[in-house]
Amino acid sequence: MDLGAYRPVLANRDTRNALLLGFLIRVPMWAGAVILTLHVVSSLGRSYGEAGLVTAASTVAVAVSGPWRGRLLDRIGLRRTVGPSLVVQVVCWSIAPWVGYAPLIGFAALAGLFVVPTFSILRQVIIRSVPSDQRRTALSLDSSATELSFMAGPAIGVWLATSWDTGWALLVCELTSVAAGFVLWLVNPRLTSDSDSAQSGSGGDSTGERVALDEVGEASRAEAIAAGAAVPDDGPRGRAIRGFITVPVAAVYLAAACSTLVLSGTDVSIVAALRSFEATGSIGWVLALWGAGSLVGGLLYGAWHRSFSVFWLLFGLAATTAPVALAVGVPSFAVLITVSGFLCAPTITATVEQLSRHVPERFRGEMMGWHGSAMTAGSAIGAPVAGFAIDHGGWQWGFVVVSALGVVIAAAGLVGSHVGRRPAGSTARTDSEHGVAAASMDH
Repeated sequence: MDLGAYRPVLANRDTRNALLLGFLIRVPMWAGAVILTLHVVSSLGRSYGEAGLVTAASTVAVAVSGPWRGRLLDRIGLRRTVGPSLVVQVVCWSIAPWVGYAPLIGFAALAGLFVVPTFSILRQVIIRSVPSDQRRTALSLDSSATELSFMAGPAIGVWLATSWDTGWALLVCELTSVAAGFVLWLVNPRLTSDSDSAQSGSGGDSTGERVALDEVGEASRAEAIAAGAAVPDDGPRGRAIRGFITVPVAAVYLAAACSTLVLSGTDVSIVAALRSFEATGSIGWVLALWGAGSLVGGLLYGAWHRSFSVFWLLFGLAATTAPVALAVGVPSFAVLITVSGFLCAPTITATVEQLSRHVPERFRGEMMGWHGSAMTAGSAIGAPVAGFAIDHGGWQWGFVVVSALGVVIAAAGLVGSHVGRRPAGSTARTDSEHGVAAASMDH
């Protein structure tokens, strides 16, 4: 482990600016989500279930828009994608705080469809701005910055909603987020390297070279990824399911969805556990400890000397979640939940890093859009699954069930990668096209 690995990454101006801008954009985003719930409950006099429907409408819209907005980034660029989004956001959030419940759902969904794809944009900038061997470190910094914004945003949102009228708080917060998006539009950071543009227009020779690499070089590439070595971004590996989505890419998306399934289930279970301990007032600082564990884990992973398979990290994340069910009071619960957070950021970082190595640069916007949709889908599944388990077995079962699901999926991914490997002496074409593609799921 070498903490000095962060020095050249932070010395890179593009990376440093992306990290700072990401933090400034995400803080009002997290704050706005909390204020929206409090606005529905307090100002509109609705139930928490009805507030959840507003959030669900926005979340589904964001998930649907992810691949579409990412594809626009790839095809027409940042400014032409973000510009119309900013206009829609201003219109929606200038009106939404002052309307009734039903129109609010519509405005929240419309704003979600045209959300500025900040996660996709900033991660593309970070990936583009650093050498391949610094990618994991840079993405780990981004995950850590996200954790910091997640720790700060909800606290600021609660303060604004309790200090001001929730309508004005929602307006100020969402327009602050739009202003941050306008800064992103103004700066207009480059999303892809110059070499990719040249390669895209180079004609049929490039295609032939990629086919040869697909058939011959995949095994060595997979080994390089596993060892954390730098590898060229040559193109999608294995037989495509749809466009750039190959079996290894689909496997990483599944891991991403499962990671947020575990995390969203844990989130619900934390609230249920602390209510059971009659320590509802401790929810805020316990969640902060969970985020702090993830922050530390992300920084250590970024300083580590190699990458790990996303399935190993997912396995560790899920396995460390189950022991939280053994807590007998707030002190032991706080310790166990902090430990369970340690692999949150590394797992998310690994999904982005490994996707960036499997998918050509010209598809990275859409790649990140699908990544966001996969994580949103996992979150949408994890919370109700944990809630059902809690209702029928107590708060402990919330942790146990999502942990078990994570372990099973991670184990299936690891077993699949092992079975997919062929004997070293095999030279059959089917081994090149299918076995190696399956093996790279682990990397």
